Amino acid sequence: MTIVNNQQFLVPLPRHARSLRHLVVKALRDAIVSGELQPGAHLVEEEISQQLAISRGPVREALRQLEQEGLVASFPYRGCEVLGVSEEEVHQVLIPIRLTLERYSFPRAMRQMTEADLEAVENALREMELGASAADLKKVVETDIRFHETVLERSGQPHTLQIWLTIEPRIRAYFHRHGRYQELRQIVRDHRELFEALRDRDEERLLGLLDQHIDVAWRP
Repeated sequence: MTIVNNQQFLVPLPRHARSLRHLVVKALRDAIVSGELQPGAHLVEEEISQQLAISRGPVREALRQLEQEGLVASFPYRGCEVLGVSEEEVHQVLIPIRLTLERYSFPRAMRQMTEADLEAVENALREMELGASAADLKKVVETDIRFHETVLERSGQPHTLQIWLTIEPRIRAYFHRHGRYQELRQIVRDHRELFEALRDRDEERLLGLLDQHIDVAWRP
């Protein structure tokens, strides 16, 4: 299977794009995490560059970045392949790292969030509620990620955010591939409780909810 077999995953990029590598990364990442490109799919530089109507240089750079993010792997004589995300990796590696990062960052964000910051978080929550009402898994996943990323951005801890962003694509891919519709409303309720703890500046409650939301809720 190659990226251009049967379906057109990508569209030509605008010539005026400031960073072609960035746009290629985004296009491929979105196709991988949404499941359009399944684990084992081959990513061929020449085919991708033709599909996007750009040179192979930005494509090569984008594939290197996606390899660093753990979404693809490069093999001798086989090129790049999309990687899967196993239950074991999620629960034994990614979720513990995420929980450590968020337990560190959320209280710091809480202590300095303005009304405008809280409104930005609540806007993500409102969109999540709409997604859950429509049984729209993609919308719930994307707003879930935005909710947490917005809080981390307000924490004033850029290195923590940077680490979180390196694991976020694989967590996002897992949610897209293994999320269950019957749990969407519960995900919204969990985030509503997190938001209320942030708004009330209740650190003890916030940390307890993070433990429950990130660790317990996603145990196999």
